[in-house]
Amino acid sequence: MSDHAPSDIATLPFERALKELEEIVDRLEKGNVPLDESIAIYERGEALKKHCEALLKKAEARIEKITMGPDGKPGSEPLDVEG
Repeated sequence: MSDHAPSDIATLPFERALKELEEIVDRLEKGNVPLDESIAIYERGEALKKHCEALLKKAEARIEKITMGPDGKPGSEPLDVEG
């Protein structure tokens, strides 16, 4: 499998990619998928996972850009979502 996601995955918004990935995981966990199809959907799942990770990294970078420091000035601190 190549490192590049298929073009249909590359254009998916995060929520749709994650939903499809969850459906693939569910199908694989049930174990009632033929071997050839299991391999194909596993590979698609890997591409979806990489796409979701890339989208999350982009979102994190955007959040870092807009985070304000304690003095009210823009900072580059990551957002503390665990608070």
